[in-house]
Amino acid sequence: MVSPSAKEVFIQGLTKDGRTFRPSDWAERLAGVMSSFRPGGATPGSHLSYSPWCVPTSIDGVKCVIVHRDLRDHDVMAWDFVMNFARDNGLQIVEAS
Repeated sequence: MVSPSAKEVFIQGLTKDGRTFRPSDWAERLAGVMSSFRPGGATPGSHLSYSPWCVPTSIDGVKCVIVHRDLRDHDVMAWDFVMNFARDNGLQIVEAS
């Protein structure tokens, strides 16, 4: 699992055996689901932008979602949802401190 000292985790769009995870827009979908989890809580229109705690990106051509530990502090169930998504789909996770 993720160490308590990690400030961010990078969920990479690569499975544990190195294959590219599909569908190709998985990162945007996951971040979209998490859009209401943000500082100050959900507000009207907040579903139109990503949460600063769960941001899709691409690193060296690999889709990723950067998840900040503030999400865990704000809502443990939301954090567990994201981490379980990665685990259930066998995705690689890298910690950043």
